[in-house]
Amino acid sequence: MSEVRISAEPRTDFGKGGARRTRRAGKVPAVVYGHGEKPTHISLPGLEFAAVLRKGGANQLINVEVTDGTRVLVIPKDIQRDALRDDIVHADLLIVRRGEKITTDVPISFVGEAEKGGLVVHELTSLSIEAEATQIPESIEVDLEGLAIGSQRYVSEIVVPEGTVILNDGEQAVASVSEPRGEAADEAEGEAAEGETAE
Repeated sequence: MSEVRISAEPRTDFGKGGARRTRRAGKVPAVVYGHGEKPTHISLPGLEFAAVLRKGGANQLINVEVTDGTRVLVIPKDIQRDALRDDIVHADLLIVRRGEKITTDVPISFVGEAEKGGLVVHELTSLSIEAEATQIPESIEVDLEGLAIGSQRYVSEIVVPEGTVILNDGEQAVASVSEPRGEAADEAEGEAAEGETAE
């Protein structure tokens, strides 16, 4: 995971009113915490921060440079969005240190095509992993190439980058391939009709 830099300003205007004023100014109110440090309230440039998350995803490593001279390495821990506009209204940022291992969720990227005619069901869309803070993969690839109808791909079959450990149960299904309902129903009806004819 590559790092990005983003500037921030200390925030002293707290409460709902202060947060609203921060957002009206085009900024995102945020809290930086972790490693026993006292939580720090900052404001981030709204459009720039949104672009960082859009490009790097939920585990983007961010170097926050505050105008008071403070610098801190963080990853987004909780992003709150407006339900209607989808704008970011608040961010919790977790302090991380190079070399330390952290636990987080990483999205699954499905590749390859299952057996022709099969209906792929994604049982999971993300995996819980443990990895070094600066080596969190943007996504974990799950290969479905040639997966037969009636088969499943399990967590234990997933190959991950060195240093990454999947915390999900190995016997948990990630994806399954079933027969399309329409075809299954047609076959069942066909078999029933053949049975009636035989009688």
